[in-house]
Amino acid sequence: IGVLPSIVAMLVVVVVGYVVARFVARTVTALAEKLGLQTAADQSGLADSMHHMGLQRNVPVIIGTIVFWLLMCVFLMAGFNILGLQAVTDAMQEIVHFIPNLLVATVLIVVGLLVATFLRGVVATSADRVGLSYAEYLANGVYYVFAMLTFIAAFNRLGVQFALLENLILIGAGAVAVGFGLAFGLGGRDVMAGILAGYYIRQRLHAGDHVSVGNMEGTVREVGPVATIIETEEDGLLNRRSVPNTKMLNEAVRIPELA
Repeated sequence: IGVLPSIVAMLVVVVVGYVVARFVARTVTALAEKLGLQTAADQSGLADSMHHMGLQRNVPVIIGTIVFWLLMCVFLMAGFNILGLQAVTDAMQEIVHFIPNLLVATVLIVVGLLVATFLRGVVATSADRVGLSYAEYLANGVYYVFAMLTFIAAFNRLGVQFALLENLILIGAGAVAVGFGLAFGLGGRDVMAGILAGYYIRQRLHAGDHVSVGNMEGTVREVGPVATIIETEEDGLLNRRSVPNTKMLNEAVRIPELA
């Protein structure tokens, strides 16, 4: 009988906590929808990944659910404290400390994947304009590296460490940087010069233009990453010749079409 008032008080705290947590969770869900978190999840590809894993709820609802259980844990902790169950209260306190990190990690993943998607688009567009045939692979590589770093940061927020993976990523990035530096220093300058020359050639010439390069005349068919394909006619036969973009930039002269 002496415990009955404590039980009643606990039930009152839990019921009031449920009402408050439900109201706050709905408010947070509506706010997340207003901020466009679901749109960001759709654009970043996170929503599709969640559906493949069997998660049918959208991101705002998930965030609202996390907030709901955070508040419920606070009220449950207060209820168990009324009953004098200190061990249970301590366990609930650990959960309460963990849930905010989970919420931050969720938002971090959504924003990080959105930024990764944006960077993929920028890299793909820029590389395609320069004329790199592997533009799509380069853009996807940037996306997956940034996405991996995003997930590592989110897991670190949750207290899960990936020190070995982080070191491997740093080593890989360093190796790529060293390899690029060696390639540039040992002959990659010619390739880079051809790529840059190709960019400027595309501003001046287009497929179908008639040009003269040195002693050769022909029709431009394609401006590639490092060379331009020119179609010439010799003895009634059509031939395609590859001319370095650097030579095209310095020597090519566009021949106007006769009216």
